[in-house]
Amino acid sequence: MAFGSRGNGPRRGTPADLLVVGLGNPGKEYAGTRHNVGFDVIDLLARRHQGRLKAGKERALVDEVRIGGSRVGLAEPTTYMNLSGESVAPLVRRFGIEDPSGLLIVHDELDLPTGVVRVKVGGGLAGHNGLRSIKAHLHTDEFLRIRIGVGKPASKEQGADHVLKRVGKADREQLDIAVELAADAVELLLAKGVDAAMNEINARS
Repeated sequence: MAFGSRGNGPRRGTPADLLVVGLGNPGKEYAGTRHNVGFDVIDLLARRHQGRLKAGKERALVDEVRIGGSRVGLAEPTTYMNLSGESVAPLVRRFGIEDPSGLLIVHDELDLPTGVVRVKVGGGLAGHNGLRSIKAHLHTDEFLRIRIGVGKPASKEQGADHVLKRVGKADREQLDIAVELAADAVELLLAKGVDAAMNEINARS
């Protein structure tokens, strides 16, 4: 069975060239937290490319935009982070994505210093519950990723507080710059390919 082909039938229109999904938690209480930097990137891309995210039946805020000559799906799951796969799997079908290289997940990363941005293809999940859920539903971890560093808390026990609490001014400034860089990385990936995006973005910070 092909990637993204389970249930609900295939897309009827022209497939998207790339589906970009930012991870986070819905609700005002989570806005501006480290865990929601993926949403911040999608919001920025929507503003840059005249997108308007609207609630879709895939349990996500969704739109389709043109970036350069590419047709790009933008989405923010409304399932809560730990259940992201329940939204991503039907989104993959909606946008006609038939290969993991057509799916790009933007997410927070505890294993990177605050503000560092990295482009990655597949690999381990680093204990990220959103990625774990996506892998469970798609049966692969070979999708593309943009990882936005949010730094490590002092102890594992403080992990949830670290990613779910509002960010202080200094870290917020770093994360805002990282969000801009991550959006640039999406555009670069579309224009020049994933290898060029990795080489350029991963060397910047």
